[in-house]
Amino acid sequence: MAKDRKPHHVFTLLVEVGRKTGDGLPDGATGAALMCYASGVDEAEAVRETVAILKQADMAPLDVSGYGTLDERLAEGHDISDEERALMERALVENAVIVAQMTPFFDEN
Repeated sequence: MAKDRKPHHVFTLLVEVGRKTGDGLPDGATGAALMCYASGVDEAEAVRETVAILKQADMAPLDVSGYGTLDERLAEGHDISDEERALMERALVENAVIVAQMTPFFDEN
């Protein structure tokens, strides 16, 4: 008998990463913020999967902030573009973590 599969949702996550050899961040960057869309049965699973994927990509996740599902964000009044919705749909269909944006941090000195 097949297990009942729990429905997945897509969560918007902001992940701060530090530096690590081979991380692919620009020279001189001290770290970065990554806007990710991650599929999971709950936010905790989405966070675990995102951190695991980023570690496999030689990144050093330091902190993760969750912003909820599409419905939760809409209820909070967030303006969500068609492009962002398409990335969320892709994350759901592929049961994947999509890095939608990367903003490197640079020391001001």
